[in-house]
Amino acid sequence: MNAFEVRYQVILNEGFDTNPPVPSDPPKSRGRPKQSPAKNLLDRLQNQQTEVLRFMVDFEVPFDNNQAERDLRMMKLKQKISGGFRSLPGGQFFCRIRGYISTLKKQEQNILDRLKQFFGGNPTIPVLLT
Repeated sequence: MNAFEVRYQVILNEGFDTNPPVPSDPPKSRGRPKQSPAKNLLDRLQNQQTEVLRFMVDFEVPFDNNQAERDLRMMKLKQKISGGFRSLPGGQFFCRIRGYISTLKKQEQNILDRLKQFFGGNPTIPVLLT
């Protein structure tokens, strides 16, 4: 176990000390006793420690794996501000534009230059990797 894993375990143990399990009184209903959200998170972080720390041993794995959430954030923001899209084709068009821009970002293209080319009638077709 390396120093980072040891530190990770120390932090988890501090969390478990702060958020002890629910006392096991005779339950009034079936199932396990309800735990706090903090305790549930600690359990997941301990049970999935290998996956949580994978970015430290496999440099292909990003530190955060929220790209899908980032891709959806603009759409959720538009729904929040304007209440949604006025028509289905408008929503589909918005998704196509956002998907195009997101793909260009992932392929490290200059977005402004590519949009100028697109509106100039010479669009860059992103390379689709399988």
